[in-house]
Amino acid sequence: MRYLRPVLATLALTVTCGLYFAFAQPGAQAQGGGGQAPAQPMSFFVTSVSKGDGANYGGLAGADAHCQQLATAAGRGGATWHAYLSTQGAGAVNARDRSGTGPWYNARGQMVAMNNGVLHGDTIEQARMGNPLGKQLALTEKQGLVNGVGDMPNQHDILTGSTPDGRAYTDAMDHTCSNYTSNATGMGSVQLGHSDKQGGGNGSWNSTHGSRGCSQPNLIQTGGNGYLYCFAVN
Repeated sequence: MRYLRPVLATLALTVTCGLYFAFAQPGAQAQGGGGQAPAQPMSFFVTSVSKGDGANYGGLAGADAHCQQLATAAGRGGATWHAYLSTQGAGAVNARDRSGTGPWYNARGQMVAMNNGVLHGDTIEQARMGNPLGKQLALTEKQGLVNGVGDMPNQHDILTGSTPDGRAYTDAMDHTCSNYTSNATGMGSVQLGHSDKQGGGNGSWNSTHGSRGCSQPNLIQTGGNGYLYCFAVN
């Protein structure tokens, strides 16, 4: 018996270690169907490239098509994608009303917001907490980081044409570069958000300041490159 005890102890230790390492591995599943949840598909991204024509995307339809094209190239063409943009004038559209209801996940499966209330800070508590968007979460469809404050060049300005609560402007000023049909130099303006939530005084992801004009050079001079936020609506 005295010889058997060390053998049994060694066997028990081996089994215990084996079970530990088996269940410690990523994706390991316990009996009964448990285990890690599958990664969520991408439903939000910042465009990795712009159209290159300033704020002129050919209106909402052209901006949506740009989002759809990049999402398709990234393997998510099965979803319907909209650019996060508001319009002005007759039949004005609110960006928040065309981006789905959430939750939304970036290209790495990380949640960026549960719903529109969290995304826009609709309640005092939601506004106090803020959404988690920032440089590390506002990724492109290729899982890339967008250049922000401190990077060269800084490209954190994202076209939105929106107020902080995701709605259209109702004053007489142009906040959308003629509803995303203008590339005029030094004329018009489009409201911009900061993808890294840095700079501009208020650190807003969707409504920090206006551009200096509607041309591609104007957008670059302001601190951007004509990028868009894209959301899967289904």
